[in-house]
Amino acid sequence: MFHPNVTTTAELSEELKNYIDENRVFATAATIGPDGQPHLTVIWLLRDGEDLLYSTTTNRQQGKNLARDPRISIVVNPPENPYVYAEVRGTATLTPDPELTLGNQLSIKYTGKPYAEFNPDSVNDGPRIIVRITPTKVTGRL
Repeated sequence: MFHPNVTTTAELSEELKNYIDENRVFATAATIGPDGQPHLTVIWLLRDGEDLLYSTTTNRQQGKNLARDPRISIVVNPPENPYVYAEVRGTATLTPDPELTLGNQLSIKYTGKPYAEFNPDSVNDGPRIIVRITPTKVTGRL
């Protein structure tokens, strides 16, 4: 049973922090769908202290899922070292990002271009949000 008032936090390993900071990490985010089924999405990822950040929209399935149930799990699995991974379970906090501040920061890190230049169709996107994941459990070998 989900207890939203329980606030235990976990720390990321220094190795995981460095990997996220120094690489273009394509992580997988798992959210809980309306029927209880997991929903997986590949995401771009940044770190802010112990928190992980990514950008999505309110009308994408993951955005809808997190607005309803903030539980989330992120898996980082370096393609160059497939036997090493980290799973970060946590709680997501959603913040409006109408100026696409995080989206542009991520896009520049991953593509070298502002998001609208990388993805011209993004003008048709729904309202942007920042997903901030506060870790409650970190497992794995990274």
